[in-house]
Amino acid sequence: MADYDLMNKTELSIRNVGLREADLGGLADAVADTLGLTRGDVLVTDARDGQVVLDVLRRGVDPHDLLGKGPELRRRLAAVPGVTCSEETEFVSKGMLSWIALDPEEGREILRRSEAMAEGIRRRLAQVATIFATGAEVVGGAVKDTNTRLIRERLETEGYIVRFGGALPDDEVFIAARLRDAADEGCGLVVTTGGVGAEDKDRTIEAVLRADPGAATPHIVKYELGVGRHRHKDVVRIGVGTLGGTLLVALPGPNDEVQIGLEALVEGLARGLPKEELAERIAVRLRERLREKRAAHLHHPGEG
Repeated sequence: MADYDLMNKTELSIRNVGLREADLGGLADAVADTLGLTRGDVLVTDARDGQVVLDVLRRGVDPHDLLGKGPELRRRLAAVPGVTCSEETEFVSKGMLSWIALDPEEGREILRRSEAMAEGIRRRLAQVATIFATGAEVVGGAVKDTNTRLIRERLETEGYIVRFGGALPDDEVFIAARLRDAADEGCGLVVTTGGVGAEDKDRTIEAVLRADPGAATPHIVKYELGVGRHRHKDVVRIGVGTLGGTLLVALPGPNDEVQIGLEALVEGLARGLPKEELAERIAVRLRERLREKRAAHLHHPGEG
């Protein structure tokens, strides 16, 4: 079970508790042990007039560790030297910590409904895709973007809700920021086209690595560094990374290569492949396509 964010509601008040030379360290220990926290997670901030106020220093907690823990917590506190509890002792919080006082059955039903709702939201967001075209030639209108429609129509057949995020310049910082924006918006899949080549202006793979330093970036083709236009990079790569629950996929720019890479992506998604295997699957298909192109050129050197 994942922790739930306390949303800064970290204060817990214990009211109607007797204190006489109380061991506040032992009191904090009892609270921590009962709620599945470490001793360093609980700080006593005030103790007077029959009330103890504690602050939970963790950002999130497992709600199952809180549900209905009131009776157990009273018993544990009563065993602390200098602390007296009764049925009047209550636990008050403005946030999730108030679940300590909930009836266990009622709390479990609330959790069941909230978890089902969260799972439904997660599934819907996983089926939201954003497409970005990259490159100054697309941004400036010199080259028509023929990829976005192709990707949108294919992903829609797989049940995705697809939106176009716009054309992005060849700027790895800007592209990485837009990838993060899409992830923050809850998008499950982000696909970029273009900017994966071996020229210095191609910055999409670098942007993916900024968003996910552990992204898989297998090569499609290698060149001799310093020859022709390949003065700064010697490989054309694709990229597959993750950012939270968002999958980031960087495909090439040519339309036929996008189509091939897209089919490999869809197949890999259906199989639930991790990013490394998904990236290699796409790269293998694209390498095969490039070999076919080279073979065709050797047989018909005057074409293309």
